[in-house]
Amino acid sequence: MLYWFIKHILLGPWLKVLFRPWSEGQENIPQSGGVILASNHLSFSDSFYLALVAKRPMAYLAKSDYFTGKGAKGYLTKLFMRGVGQLPVDRSGGRASEAAIHTALRVLNAGDILGIYPEGTRSPNGILYRGKTGLARMALEASVPIIPVAMINTYEIQPPGKLRPRLKRVGIRVGTPLNFARYEGLEDDRFVLRSITDEVMYELMTLSGQEYVDMYATRAKELISKGELADAASSLRSSS
Repeated sequence: MLYWFIKHILLGPWLKVLFRPWSEGQENIPQSGGVILASNHLSFSDSFYLALVAKRPMAYLAKSDYFTGKGAKGYLTKLFMRGVGQLPVDRSGGRASEAAIHTALRVLNAGDILGIYPEGTRSPNGILYRGKTGLARMALEASVPIIPVAMINTYEIQPPGKLRPRLKRVGIRVGTPLNFARYEGLEDDRFVLRSITDEVMYELMTLSGQEYVDMYATRAKELISKGELADAASSLRSSS
C-alpha cells in the first residue's frame, strides 16, 4: 500500500509534472513473471523514474546504510526506502554478497520485478563503468531474463552530492529482454558470468549513449579523489 501511495499519490504525479519523463520500449517489460531490470546509475532519483515505467511493483537492492540511520530522520528514511521497494543489502563482500544474492532470488522466484544497478554505485561523473557479475548469477539461478534500461539526463538533474535537483526533462529507454538460458547450469563459471555482464553493459552503453570505461565505479571514485582518473581512463582506452 505504501509503494502504491508513494508512486501514484505522493511522488509520481509531481515527477511527471516537473520533469516530464519520456519513455521508450515500455512494452518490453513483461506483464508477469520474474525479470531483472538492469539500469545505469547516475542519480539518487533513478529508482523513482524507473518505477514510473514499470506498471508492476518493483523491488530494488539498496545499500543497508539507508536503513540504519538513527532518530526520527533515520526512521523516516527507512520507512520511505521500504515504501519505494528498496531492500537493504550489505555490500561489503563475502557472506554479505551471498545474502544479497539470496534476497534477490526470493524476489525473482516469487515472479516479481527486481531492479538492479550493475555498476554497484552511482557514476561519479556520468561515465558508464564496469558491471559486477552478481547480476548474471541472479539471472542464471532464477532462470529469468535481464532487461537493460537506460536513464537519460538524470545525472544532469541530480548528480551525486547535489541535494536539490535541476528542472530538466528525464528519459527512460527500455531495451529488449536478454535471455541467457544457453548458460543454464553455469552460474559458478566466472568467465560465463563476466561474458553475460559485459553483454548487458554493452546494451546499456548503446541505449544510453554514455562513454564506457572498463573500470569499476568504486575504483573511479578513489582515483577522482586523488586526481588520477583521467590518466587511468586514458590508459584503459589505449589498451582496449
